[in-house]
Amino acid sequence: MMKNLEEKTIATTQIFSGRIVSLQVDKVELPDGKTSTREIVKHPGAVAIIAITPENKIVLVEQYRKPMERTLVEIPAGKLEKGEDPLITAVRELEEETGYECEKMEYLTGFYTSPGFADELIHVYLATGLNKKENAASLDEDEFVEILEVTREEMEQLMKEQKIYDAKTVYALQYLQLEAAAQSK
Repeated sequence: MMKNLEEKTIATTQIFSGRIVSLQVDKVELPDGKTSTREIVKHPGAVAIIAITPENKIVLVEQYRKPMERTLVEIPAGKLEKGEDPLITAVRELEEETGYECEKMEYLTGFYTSPGFADELIHVYLATGLNKKENAASLDEDEFVEILEVTREEMEQLMKEQKIYDAKTVYALQYLQLEAAAQSK
């Protein structure tokens, strides 16, 4: 039988509040009655889009990631605005980052990126029926990306080369591999 594993919050101290994340330290009561602290990064959540062109290519973006001090190749993604429906965010981010609009945006799943210290939840969508938009929305003023359109095999090679090195894009590749395997049966 499963024990009660809940940790009850006794007190919260706000350490930092920024444009994207905030940091707090919670004092908690553990299931055995003892107390401890938890450092928690609060994030509004995000979307990630597996975008497939009519030519069956996957749309990726390459951008510099300061925490890693390098560029990474990733599926298009972006932060939820306060109170925004993730579907609206996905449609907006696809257009802003890639210049594409889509006929169909299908919700696949969601996952927590680092539940040991952060509450960020990424909602993953599949975008099909892509069309390049004439007057596409532009990137944020501090955002610079290169757009790539690759085959699944090329995406696998980018992962082997550690150019694709983040969880949401690895998830996308695994999803595409499973879909291909299911279709070949």
